[in-house]
Amino acid sequence: MRNRIIFIVAGIGVLVGLIGAYVYSLRVPAQPPAFKPASNPYADGIYANGIVETLQTHGENISIYPEVSGVVTQILAAEGQRVTKGAPLLTIEDSVQKAAVEQQRAQAEAALALLQELRAEPRKENLEVARAQMDYASASLKTLQDTYDKQNRSYQVDPNSVSKDTLDTARNAAAAARQNLQVAQRQYELTKAGAWVYDVRNQEKQYEALQKAYASSAALLEKYTVRAPADGTVLSVAAAVGGYVSSNQGSYDSYTQGNDPVIVMGTPQDRLAVRCYVDEILVHRLPDSSRIQAQMFIRGTERKIPLRFERIQPYVSPKIQLSNERTERVDVRVLPVIFSFDTPKDIAIYPGTLVDVYVGTH
Repeated sequence: MRNRIIFIVAGIGVLVGLIGAYVYSLRVPAQPPAFKPASNPYADGIYANGIVETLQTHGENISIYPEVSGVVTQILAAEGQRVTKGAPLLTIEDSVQKAAVEQQRAQAEAALALLQELRAEPRKENLEVARAQMDYASASLKTLQDTYDKQNRSYQVDPNSVSKDTLDTARNAAAAARQNLQVAQRQYELTKAGAWVYDVRNQEKQYEALQKAYASSAALLEKYTVRAPADGTVLSVAAAVGGYVSSNQGSYDSYTQGNDPVIVMGTPQDRLAVRCYVDEILVHRLPDSSRIQAQMFIRGTERKIPLRFERIQPYVSPKIQLSNERTERVDVRVLPVIFSFDTPKDIAIYPGTLVDVYVGTH
């Protein structure tokens, strides 16, 4: 009985194995691709990875960092908005710098007022006082001189009529009055001449220095408003009101935990560019610039767009991810080749999109 059960179980196992082998031998048809992969449209075309960016004569997109650090108080531009050169994009808290500007402005105005005072000398009232002092000294001299002359004539007629001591006192008083008149006259001439030229020059330099310090502070205050460096489109704003931005590192991204430009701008997007990275081993196969042509394939679609050659960036650099973050050290280098295309109306394409590019000849 026991052996019978063993044979039955073994038979069932063999049967299950045969059924399993049959089932697994069946080939399940593959799912059709979601889209047709890009195929080489040229007989000897070169494949390259590409990334869409705004079309510019030099460089890539415009990465904007503030020239001063601080807390953002206003965001004045929206992503996707077209702006003109000089348009304000965001503002940074500037109360301390604004107070410094007001202080230096007041100091410059005070220095200017003193300079104008020196240039306006002599003051009419001061000149009148100096003239009155001169007239008073002249009158005093006349009085004392007349007194001395009378006493001296009396002494000449009768030496006993005036004592020698009285005569000497009158003569000394007249001499002192004469000196006082000379001092009053010189003081009048000095007042009439106005400010000393060296005092004016010194004050001019002080005013100039304070004016430049004020202009410098005012220019720095302007830096607290980040403005568009050129006409273009705002691609991204990596800042928020209340967030801190740095002049060196830009804005901290809490998702990537890295630092990004505060604002990224591009040129108007009627026409875009594609930056292709051609492997160094294929560089020698690039056709002459007069015969070069290319096509771009948008991933996830079967759409292909003809490209126009713009330029070659003549510098072979280490291969990196198109996210601009190096992930490995390998002895592979690539040559950037830039093409452009008219932005299609029937499909959305944005800067930063990864595309497949084939480069060939006419």
